[in-house]
Amino acid sequence: MANDSWRVRVIRRSTVKASITRPGAVLPVSNLDLLYYPMPLSMVCAYRRPSAGGGFADVVAAFDAKLPSLLDHFFPLAGRIVANPRSGLPEVHCDNQGAELVVGEAGVAPAGLDFGDLDASLARVGVPVQYAADVALSVQLLSLACGGFVVAWSTNHGLADGCALCMIVDAWSQLARSGTIVAAPNYDRSVFRPRAAPSYGPSVGDLFMPLASERVVNALTARGSLVGRTYYVEERDLTMLRAQASVDGERGASRVEAVSAYLWKVFAATVGSSDDSCRMGWWVNGRRRLTAAPEEAIRNYVGNVTTFAVVEASVDAIQRRPLPEIASMVRESIRSTATDEHFQELVDWVEEHKGKGNGKAKAAVNKFVETATVGLGSPAMGVTSFTSFSVDTDLGFGHAAVAMPTWVDCGRLCSGFVKIMARPEGHGGGGSWIFGMSVWPKLAAALDSDEQRIFKPLTADYLGLMPQAN
Repeated sequence: MANDSWRVRVIRRSTVKASITRPGAVLPVSNLDLLYYPMPLSMVCAYRRPSAGGGFADVVAAFDAKLPSLLDHFFPLAGRIVANPRSGLPEVHCDNQGAELVVGEAGVAPAGLDFGDLDASLARVGVPVQYAADVALSVQLLSLACGGFVVAWSTNHGLADGCALCMIVDAWSQLARSGTIVAAPNYDRSVFRPRAAPSYGPSVGDLFMPLASERVVNALTARGSLVGRTYYVEERDLTMLRAQASVDGERGASRVEAVSAYLWKVFAATVGSSDDSCRMGWWVNGRRRLTAAPEEAIRNYVGNVTTFAVVEASVDAIQRRPLPEIASMVRESIRSTATDEHFQELVDWVEEHKGKGNGKAKAAVNKFVETATVGLGSPAMGVTSFTSFSVDTDLGFGHAAVAMPTWVDCGRLCSGFVKIMARPEGHGGGGSWIFGMSVWPKLAAALDSDEQRIFKPLTADYLGLMPQAN
């Protein structure tokens, strides 16, 4: 339990402007962006005490000196999110009001954090620091009692999905160490335009729904249903699961497919009788799957190119089928969903459901949520994986010991949730993965007591964050 002396104390809160101004520039949000607006989204990176190259003051000095250059490339992040006075829809005024730079200190050492439920432990300390809803980027530099530090990259999910947030972190590390970035970001929202006559099938309307209080589980039930866990899975166990989920002579299962298949089996065993059913879902990055738009434009696109794939099966079927068949179900669900036509239909569906002004008065903008995640119908668990994204966390003082995305729940009120992040390079973790979960107590107990010990509780010692002996 954190005490008041552990909480973050803000020392300085300032704005940093790009060195290049773009008067009158406005960035509209796309219909895909609206699926995740206005959820706060952060990437929290925790670092050891730098062994060479200076201390926390040098980290702050590096951001003071080079953050304007990053904003020259990612110029909307120096703007402000406002509502269009006619449509009521959000847009970014790229008038260089400046990104927020927060410098603070926390009276807690990493060993004092509960890495077994990292999200909750960070929240109790005050990480990330709250920032205004109109701020497009809040960079937070927080020193820890041990001499280590945290960097939190915070934005609005309506401006960036997980892949885009990783692009920003990656670009900063390139810029901090070399003074340049490898690829220029693309903010062209015309890539995702609705058709003149919006058209979509019923399957798209089944995946998402406008978020309304009368259509979700009540707050007390939701808050009391789930527990937080943070695990790590070692590379050898990932390799083992992949081998078990593959069939000789056929395309091998990916690590995400293999882990998903394993989790689905454990999940199904906790649901109940064989007559019950359960659902698994995956947030899917479309950048590598779309073919209609130019490859480079999509690859470097900073915004949201994410959809949700979901499949339902009986508990009996999941328990009875071998792991390769479950992995194949995962693969097929993702493959059949993340197509050019699906994304176009999704854009068209949002166009007809987003809520618009009449040109005279501003209308409320609908918020959306994945239908399977609200807690109605059969139990569902969603998986989001950051493991395929390039995330270089070395900003000149060594790689982070751990990097983990965090966000504030905006409707995923009563479903299981799994986020996967590769352990940063440079700390002997090899190809191990870190899993942040919000799951039912029964499922957490099953993972904790698994005889194979595949999911191990994350600890400061595993991450190398315990105090070093003199």
